[in-house]
Amino acid sequence: MIAPAVPEDLLRRLAPQVLGALVRRYGRFDACEDAVQEALLAAATQWPSEGRPDNPLAWLIRVASRRLTDLLRSEQARQRREDTVARWAPVQPTQAAETRDADDSLVLLFLCCHPALSPASQIALTLRAVGGLTTAEIARAFLVPEATMGKRIGRAKQAIRDSGVPFGMPPPAERAARLAAVLHVLYLIFNEGYATTSGPRLHRADLAAEAIRLARMLHRLLPDDGEVAGLLALMLLTDARRPARTGPDGSLIPMEEQDRSRWNAQYIAEGVALVTGALPRGTTGPYQLQAAIAAVHDEAPDAASTDWPQILALYEVLLSISDNPVVRLNHAVAVAMVRGPRAGLALLDELDGRLPTDHRVPAVRAHLLEMAGDAAAARDRYAAAADMAASLPMQRYLNGRAARLG
Repeated sequence: MIAPAVPEDLLRRLAPQVLGALVRRYGRFDACEDAVQEALLAAATQWPSEGRPDNPLAWLIRVASRRLTDLLRSEQARQRREDTVARWAPVQPTQAAETRDADDSLVLLFLCCHPALSPASQIALTLRAVGGLTTAEIARAFLVPEATMGKRIGRAKQAIRDSGVPFGMPPPAERAARLAAVLHVLYLIFNEGYATTSGPRLHRADLAAEAIRLARMLHRLLPDDGEVAGLLALMLLTDARRPARTGPDGSLIPMEEQDRSRWNAQYIAEGVALVTGALPRGTTGPYQLQAAIAAVHDEAPDAASTDWPQILALYEVLLSISDNPVVRLNHAVAVAMVRGPRAGLALLDELDGRLPTDHRVPAVRAHLLEMAGDAAAARDRYAAAADMAASLPMQRYLNGRAARLG
């Protein structure tokens, strides 16, 4: 019996399982990834007219293995590779196979975040190999030509191949550091989706959704890891505000002015439950603390009810374990909300030079100057921040704030 055509999200969910099966067997990440992409394309074109097969995973593995045979034949390894493929029976949907496929997805995440790759290459390869996005989709997300992104992904695959790293979980000595890289890559993907750094749109909902999907997968595979749970909670609690973050014309609405009835209550409840369950277990990490801060914001019925002293206390703890300029910037805002704008401005003075090209520093300074009653200085800082922002909606928002102050 032929099943109905499959939606695109199922193809993306199956992609890392198919790739993992091929790479585990052959150890050729670059060739296997090309074969999987061709199999996904075949599914996208054939299933709508022929119907979805009863076992989509086995179908994709079978087609990908055939494509791989063709690719390897062109590399003058015809007989040896074909014999290997001929001896391999397609994976059947048993419980053991499903467990291995899940493990393969995790291995792929670790492989894509190999330390030999730059962060930009780690992001691109993760979105391609694990997220199932096409090169064109990834290029559009980061506003670069498709050819440029294709070369970046090609270099990343070549670096993986040249490293000689076997397909499998990294040894225990490397695992913790590699997991940190995996979490950081997913965090960067989400941030680019939620607050696009450049271009005409304020956010890329599809990119944020993909980061959440991958974080959910990672959480299912590592349910007892507090930082994995913390990152997923942070994404959910942040993305919950997205429906109220823009007006009908796409303009930015700051959190204090948002209609909170439009926030995603289901995401908030799930995120709060995740971070509440994670915090008591083991060592508290930065993603858990950021999620806790987001939860305090999300649980406030209105901006005036926000528990800023609790947020400030959480930032103090976060600073003790993750002292970086962005955390210090947010800490300065929390200090201003608890102790007054001048106290926050004093902390901003200490940040001068640490984020020289980031529009958020002059934007925060403008906001605090406006709170302190210095309209002229605030207007100048808003205008300076607008000049530094690469996002068009952010530029319009900051210029609007400057114009409002005369």
